[in-house]
Amino acid sequence: MTWFKDFGGLEWTYFVIACIGTLFLLVQIVMMIIGAESGDADLDTDTDGDGALDSHTDTGMSLFTTKGLTAFFAIGGWTGIVMLTCGVNTAVSIVVSIVAGLVAYIVVWFVIRMILRLQEDGTADYNSAVGKVATVYVSVPPKREGRGKITLVLQGRYTEADAVTDEEEKIPVDAQVVIRQSQGDVFVVEREKK
Repeated sequence: MTWFKDFGGLEWTYFVIACIGTLFLLVQIVMMIIGAESGDADLDTDTDGDGALDSHTDTGMSLFTTKGLTAFFAIGGWTGIVMLTCGVNTAVSIVVSIVAGLVAYIVVWFVIRMILRLQEDGTADYNSAVGKVATVYVSVPPKREGRGKITLVLQGRYTEADAVTDEEEKIPVDAQVVIRQSQGDVFVVEREKK
């Protein structure tokens, strides 16, 4: 353990920065694994009264992130200490450790950004169903006097939705219909013309 005895002021600075950065990086990794994201103790609350939950967590899309900063300090600190213990000039070790930290920062930001792009919204876009053929599941009353139900494959998944019609007669179960319009989560349909 003579390694620590030979440390000067700069080596100890690098060592402390590297240990703290590594500790925070490990905590973030553990928190991500157990599903607590960036480890923020921030709860979702509706702070502006619009009914939507507002979130203040580190998503990784911003250039300045907690994950990036911890990677900068951990990698930069360890690079600097290794360079100094190998006998590299102090000025060179500072420059190289900063560059290594910046590279780690950018790599972490880029990887998180790519991972987040893989996420899907999961919300069905009902407007994309206009013009598609569907099957009546529950008969659709005439002249919009009530709602029926239709089934269709929408955005790659089996979907059941409410439907109304402007036709004079009710559309029976198992009839094929064409979606003419989307009104929120209700479709306006008409019988498929053969």
